[in-house]
Amino acid sequence: MSGYLNTLFFGIYPYIALVVLIVGTIVRYDREPYTWRSGSSQLLRRKQLVWGSVLFHVGVLVIFFGHLIGLLTPIAIFDALGISHTAKQLLAIIAGGVAGVMAIVGATMLVHRRLFDARVRATSSNSDTAIIILLWIQLALGLATIPISLQHLDGHEMVRFMTWAQGIFTFNMDASSYVADASPIFKAHLFLGLTILLLFPFTRLVHMLSAPVRYLWRPGYQVVRERNRRAQANRIAAE
Repeated sequence: MSGYLNTLFFGIYPYIALVVLIVGTIVRYDREPYTWRSGSSQLLRRKQLVWGSVLFHVGVLVIFFGHLIGLLTPIAIFDALGISHTAKQLLAIIAGGVAGVMAIVGATMLVHRRLFDARVRATSSNSDTAIIILLWIQLALGLATIPISLQHLDGHEMVRFMTWAQGIFTFNMDASSYVADASPIFKAHLFLGLTILLLFPFTRLVHMLSAPVRYLWRPGYQVVRERNRRAQANRIAAE
């Protein structure tokens, strides 16, 4: 890949994706709050949905937070904790591999259900189908990077991507140079991941930001139907 394209895809495109992610999400929540949901088809082929959904969501959550912590935690912190690059690389391969297999098995079940069940297909939008297929491809690319990572157990490849990700968030204009010589599979994985972030505000993925955590600390309340009680009291008084 030429230096210009490498800079475009991994030096400029990340900022485009992040800006669209943030601004698009805010605008959609403000202008179209009633679309801020995940359309449900749970009454159709429920057993396959439950298994596929659990495997997919658990796997993706582990992968998401693993990438978030692994890529954005300064290397100095791992060094201070005595975690070697090799140990971190092995942890990423094992934990990421298990979570990736769970997620792609779940995604496969969800894709099969959405494409081959006529009733589910009829209730699905094109964007719903497209995004789950993109996520399946992204998971497959992630798993395809494991054999390459096994060839670099010294952690060199891992440090390369940590430096790139942290460079993006610290506005290092040379960040793209850190992944210039990376494997094409890694580059495809990075590019598709950025594209999913770009598409995030326009798909059902926004529902992941609507976890009802506020209910954990919201005080309880009791609904009292005053009108019915008053009407009953008036009837009793009239009798």
